[in-house]
Amino acid sequence: MKLLLDEMYAGLKEYFETLGYEVLTAQEAGLKATKDKDVVEYAGKHDLILVTQDQKPAELAELRGVKYVMISNAKIVKIADAEIKERFC
Repeated sequence: MKLLLDEMYAGLKEYFETLGYEVLTAQEAGLKATKDKDVVEYAGKHDLILVTQDQKPAELAELRGVKYVMISNAKIVKIADAEIKERFC
């Protein structure tokens, strides 16, 4: 599978690559500071799964039928909460 990491997730590239994904960051694709719709269009055109934390690109991807995963702050908090409870409660 091929991923396009939105700007805020560029630092996760090596982690995803370690898991076997082909990964391109928005910065590497020349999409730094571009409009959300352009990032979504790029992902769709190149058959990439967009990984983002922002609602707007996720919604645009949904409207255009582009594959995406939205990792919201709420998801991060739920994961951290489960880990805290598992390890310390």
